[in-house]
Amino acid sequence: MPGPLVIAVDLGGTSLRAALATPDGQLGRITKIRTDARGGPDKVVAQIAGLVARVRAEAGDTPVQGIGLSSPGPLDPFTGTVFTLPTFQGWQDVPLRALVAERTGLPVTLENDAASAAIGEWRFGAGKGVDSLVYVTVSTGLGGGVIVDGRLLHGRMGMAGHIGHMTLDPDGPRCGCGNPGCWEALASGTGLARIARERLAEGAASSLQDIAGRPVSAEDVVAAARAGDPLGVALIADEARWLGIGIVSLLHLFSPERVILGGGVSNALDLMSDIIAREIQARAMAPFRSVPFMAASLGGNAGLAGAAALAFGAAGTQLA
Repeated sequence: MPGPLVIAVDLGGTSLRAALATPDGQLGRITKIRTDARGGPDKVVAQIAGLVARVRAEAGDTPVQGIGLSSPGPLDPFTGTVFTLPTFQGWQDVPLRALVAERTGLPVTLENDAASAAIGEWRFGAGKGVDSLVYVTVSTGLGGGVIVDGRLLHGRMGMAGHIGHMTLDPDGPRCGCGNPGCWEALASGTGLARIARERLAEGAASSLQDIAGRPVSAEDVVAAARAGDPLGVALIADEARWLGIGIVSLLHLFSPERVILGGGVSNALDLMSDIIAREIQARAMAPFRSVPFMAASLGGNAGLAGAAALAFGAAGTQLA
């Protein structure tokens, strides 16, 4: 790959991925290993350093300007500290940026994974060319990132953008954060799967009753809806309604030029777009009703692309 180059790293609960990247958002071959989430911070830092060394070797004689690291949070991108990782063992106030820089000898930028994905879509994907957007990722959880007036909205300690923890139904199901009725509890992939299992336990007629040996997943619900299963269709309609209600709040809060939906559940956007649009038309104030919503274009690589953009920015390299 022609220079200049950075190494983009995406730390996930299941997998750790890294790739060389160029200023136009192009990623080289993505190298992937299983994250040792139960091994503690030292083991994970060693994994990151080893993966960076492998990817760096692919650059040959081309200098690597730095590392962009996308990580789950909550974290503080200013100090480079990960406060905690709920699905990891032994993580409490870990200076991840400094540890990775020490092990690799390269400057490191650290950002929340959803915020990194927002930057990726803004710089290189479905949000390219606008100054304000909200990125919503709907997968295991529900999170996002907010771009306002040409910059990522960070807030105190870099903690802005936890949009999944807006309360939409105070009498709703309890979220993993402890509060009832968060948007995440109602509309994440985990929430969709939980509601499906509850309906099946109540005896709802559905082809989903035929799934044996494992819990029903959000992907199962989407597949059932595509096949015309009545329960699947109804559940996806409810999912779309909650997404629409949440999006209306985002429109009123941030006045974006567009809303971009990523994550696994967004793959069913074609089944949900009419209902989402109907909720927006019914609930949003008139000036906000024309704001488009759309699927992310970078898929699962948005976080890597955003991490690369941050690393180039820290190095003073202009993005293409």
